[in-house]
Amino acid sequence: MAKIVFLGAGSTVFAKNLMGDILSYPELAEDCHLVLHDINPERLRTSEVVAHKVAEALGVTPRIDATLARREALVDADYAITMIQVGGYKPGTVVDFEIPKKYGLRQTIADTLGIGGIMRGLRTIPVLLSMCQDMEALCPDATLLQYVNPMAMNCWAIDRASSIKTVGLCHSVQGTARQLARDIRVPIEEIDYICAGINHMAFYLKFARDGQDLYPEMRRVIEEERIPDWNRTRYKLFEKFGYFVTESSEHFAEYVPWFIKRDRPELLEEFNVPLDEYITRCERQIAEWHGLRRILEDKSLQFHAVREGAPAVEQKELTVEEMEIQRITRVKRSLEYGSQIVYSMETGKPQVIYGNVGNHGLIDNLPAGCCVEVPCLVDRNGVQPTKIGTLPPHLAALMQTNINVQSLTVEAALTGKREHIYHAAFLDPHTAAELDLDQIVSLVDDLIEAHGDWLPSYQ
Repeated sequence: MAKIVFLGAGSTVFAKNLMGDILSYPELAEDCHLVLHDINPERLRTSEVVAHKVAEALGVTPRIDATLARREALVDADYAITMIQVGGYKPGTVVDFEIPKKYGLRQTIADTLGIGGIMRGLRTIPVLLSMCQDMEALCPDATLLQYVNPMAMNCWAIDRASSIKTVGLCHSVQGTARQLARDIRVPIEEIDYICAGINHMAFYLKFARDGQDLYPEMRRVIEEERIPDWNRTRYKLFEKFGYFVTESSEHFAEYVPWFIKRDRPELLEEFNVPLDEYITRCERQIAEWHGLRRILEDKSLQFHAVREGAPAVEQKELTVEEMEIQRITRVKRSLEYGSQIVYSMETGKPQVIYGNVGNHGLIDNLPAGCCVEVPCLVDRNGVQPTKIGTLPPHLAALMQTNINVQSLTVEAALTGKREHIYHAAFLDPHTAAELDLDQIVSLVDDLIEAHGDWLPSYQ
């Protein structure tokens, strides 16, 4: 029986999707042990209710446990899945947005790079390493499936400081491939692609159908003025760099110095850059979670298990609340790679996923040891990354601007040296485009003070 531990299971909807993915495999559904862990008892209780309802919807009976004790959860685990947010929305995310605003520094997501990504990494890395220490003691052979941003910083730190086998997982590669397929009007099932780089800044080195390059079709999207309004940033980069990048336009706008400028507000409109988008998203998700909890814990409501694709007749006579329960617990396979990794490692049936791993001989013109995103074969031998070789030099150079920030943030987290936080912020493309050196030092100091005990002490 495979024991799969969800660390941060209070992320109810994300945990629900992964549980549904795992339990949708017949080979796993009746022979796995799901253990939910969170430090928030209310969120953990809600996720436990959802877990049982997902199992009921699929007609399976896995063992499901929930605990507030992390070490108890990890004993003899085969897989651990991280989905935590250290500091939460408040104070963590709010501080990362509001204090930079006082300096005129605006962000969109602030969880991967930029000053927000740096601070999130500094809050998160110590907690992840503490989890890895528990795993080294309690389940040293387990595989850590790492979903937490800032992905590259977190995985790089784990690779340097822990012996636990880990792979960072994101949905940007497969998600963007589907978006591009829609843009060029080619079924995704007919497209072959190879993608490589760093998380949120990987590029499609190959995008083809039956051996025919599909990049000309992407250029036709520009020529015919069919660029989706929400995706203008990435198409502009494609126009100038010749390759399409994986992460969304709203994310990508804050990884480079070209799209968000105080003295060029017209750029925000030209490229449809949604400042503070993540703040709005978090507030919406929190409100939805409170509504979900109220409905799920109302024992007067009945639950009618309906699988994805079930005929509408099965859904008659349901109240609005019962329909909402069905919407949340309806199981449809997601794009996430986590379940595929567990499935292939347990059954030996090979699959290729895209994972974030240490650059140990994988991409020649990126720094050794940095975190890279490459195709990986998964079978009973675990996650086996593919050697890519040399990237086009201008793509590697663009990635290096982000790797510099990642490297110095990891160095700060592992050494406790405050100077490296300044260095990371000095070299961040967006921060450096807006603020001078003294302003950056003052901003970093203000953020460290505001985060207080959420950060370790830096000297």
